[in-house]
Amino acid sequence: MKKTAVFLSLVLLLVTGTAGAADKSMTAVASEGTTPVSQVSAVAARCPYFLVFDGKGNFVEVLVNPYRNASGGAASRVVGFLSGKGITHVIAGAFGRNMVSAMKDAGMKYREFKGSVAEAVEMALK
Repeated sequence: MKKTAVFLSLVLLLVTGTAGAADKSMTAVASEGTTPVSQVSAVAARCPYFLVFDGKGNFVEVLVNPYRNASGGAASRVVGFLSGKGITHVIAGAFGRNMVSAMKDAGMKYREFKGSVAEAVEMALK
Protein backbone atom coordinates (compact mmCIF):
# COMPACT_ATOMS: atom_id res chain seq x y z
CA MET A 1 0.00 0.00 0.00
CA LYS A 2 2.79 2.41 0.93
CA LYS A 3 4.67 1.54 -2.27
CA THR A 4 1.58 2.38 -4.33
CA ALA A 5 1.13 5.71 -2.56
CA VAL A 6 4.79 6.60 -3.07
CA PHE A 7 4.59 5.57 -6.74
CA LEU A 8 1.45 7.64 -7.33
CA SER A 9 3.04 10.62 -5.58
CA LEU A 10 6.10 10.38 -7.83
CA VAL A 11 3.95 10.12 -10.95
CA LEU A 12 1.90 13.13 -9.86
CA LEU A 13 5.06 15.11 -9.17
CA LEU A 14 6.50 14.24 -12.58
CA VAL A 15 3.27 15.11 -14.41
CA THR A 16 2.75 18.44 -12.65
CA GLY A 17 6.42 19.35 -12.98
CA THR A 18 6.33 18.64 -16.71
CA ALA A 19 3.10 20.56 -17.20
CA GLY A 20 4.52 23.62 -15.50
CA ALA A 21 7.68 23.47 -17.59
CA ALA A 22 5.86 22.93 -20.87
CA ASP A 23 5.87 26.52 -22.07
CA LYS A 24 8.88 28.55 -21.01
CA SER A 25 8.59 30.94 -23.92
CA MET A 26 8.83 34.63 -23.18
CA THR A 27 7.83 37.30 -25.66
CA ALA A 28 9.15 40.86 -25.72
CA VAL A 29 7.16 43.42 -27.68
CA ALA A 30 8.97 46.60 -28.74
CA SER A 31 6.70 49.35 -27.45
CA GLU A 32 6.28 53.10 -27.51
CA GLY A 33 4.75 53.03 -24.01
CA THR A 34 4.65 51.05 -20.80
CA THR A 35 1.21 49.41 -21.03
CA PRO A 36 -0.31 46.77 -23.31
CA VAL A 37 -2.54 49.41 -24.93
CA SER A 38 0.60 51.18 -26.19
CA GLN A 39 1.55 50.98 -29.86
CA VAL A 40 4.14 48.52 -31.09
CA SER A 41 7.30 50.47 -31.88
CA ALA A 42 8.20 50.83 -35.54
CA VAL A 43 11.80 49.84 -34.79
CA ALA A 44 13.05 47.09 -32.54
CA ALA A 45 16.61 47.98 -31.53
CA ARG A 46 15.85 51.60 -30.69
CA CYS A 47 12.39 51.32 -29.14
CA PRO A 48 11.86 53.00 -25.76
CA TYR A 49 10.50 49.90 -24.00
CA PHE A 50 10.04 46.17 -24.27
CA LEU A 51 6.89 44.74 -22.70
CA VAL A 52 7.42 41.14 -21.62
CA PHE A 53 4.75 38.43 -21.68
CA ASP A 54 4.88 34.79 -20.66
CA GLY A 55 3.87 31.88 -22.91
CA LYS A 56 0.23 32.27 -21.89
CA GLY A 57 0.11 35.96 -22.77
CA ASN A 58 0.29 37.24 -19.20
CA PHE A 59 1.99 40.63 -18.83
CA VAL A 60 5.17 40.11 -16.81
CA GLU A 61 7.20 43.33 -16.81
CA VAL A 62 8.36 46.45 -18.60
CA LEU A 63 12.00 46.68 -19.64
CA VAL A 64 13.48 50.07 -20.44
CA ASN A 65 15.66 49.69 -23.53
CA PRO A 66 19.14 50.63 -22.28
CA TYR A 67 20.47 50.81 -25.87
CA ARG A 68 17.84 53.10 -27.34
CA ASN A 69 20.34 55.93 -27.77
CA ALA A 70 23.49 53.86 -28.36
CA SER A 71 25.82 55.39 -30.91
CA GLY A 72 26.33 52.04 -32.61
CA GLY A 73 25.78 48.31 -32.20
CA ALA A 74 22.33 48.68 -30.65
CA ALA A 75 20.92 45.59 -32.38
CA SER A 76 23.42 43.05 -31.05
CA ARG A 77 23.36 44.65 -27.61
CA VAL A 78 19.57 44.57 -27.44
CA VAL A 79 19.52 40.91 -28.46
CA GLY A 80 22.05 40.07 -25.74
CA PHE A 81 20.04 42.05 -23.20
CA LEU A 82 16.76 40.31 -24.14
CA SER A 83 18.36 36.89 -24.33
CA GLY A 84 19.76 37.39 -20.83
CA LYS A 85 16.21 38.04 -19.63
CA GLY A 86 15.02 34.72 -21.09
CA ILE A 87 13.23 36.21 -24.08
CA THR A 88 12.57 33.69 -26.86
CA HIS A 89 10.36 35.77 -29.19
CA VAL A 90 10.47 39.44 -30.20
CA ILE A 91 7.72 41.44 -31.89
CA ALA A 92 8.25 44.88 -33.45
CA GLY A 93 7.07 46.98 -36.36
CA ALA A 94 10.32 46.28 -38.22
CA PHE A 95 13.75 44.74 -37.69
CA GLY A 96 17.04 45.77 -39.19
CA ARG A 97 19.24 43.15 -40.81
CA ASN A 98 21.78 43.29 -37.95
CA MET A 99 19.10 42.54 -35.38
CA VAL A 100 17.65 39.72 -37.49
CA SER A 101 21.12 38.19 -37.78
CA ALA A 102 21.76 38.51 -34.03
CA MET A 103 18.36 36.98 -33.17
CA LYS A 104 18.96 34.05 -35.51
CA ASP A 105 22.37 33.48 -33.92
CA ALA A 106 20.72 33.55 -30.47
CA GLY A 107 17.96 31.13 -31.53
CA MET A 108 15.26 33.76 -31.04
CA LYS A 109 12.12 34.01 -33.13
CA TYR A 110 10.80 37.32 -34.38
CA ARG A 111 7.71 38.73 -36.03
CA GLU A 112 6.71 42.08 -37.45
CA PHE A 113 3.41 43.61 -36.39
CA LYS A 114 1.69 46.99 -36.53
CA GLY A 115 -0.96 47.87 -33.94
CA SER A 116 -1.21 47.74 -30.17
CA VAL A 117 0.99 45.60 -27.96
CA ALA A 118 -2.09 43.68 -26.75
CA GLU A 119 -3.07 42.89 -30.35
CA ALA A 120 0.48 41.75 -31.08
CA VAL A 121 0.46 39.33 -28.16
CA GLU A 122 -2.97 38.03 -29.13
CA MET A 123 -1.68 37.40 -32.68
CA ALA A 124 1.43 35.67 -31.35
CA LEU A 125 -0.64 33.26 -29.25
CA LYS A 126 -2.59 32.02 -32.29
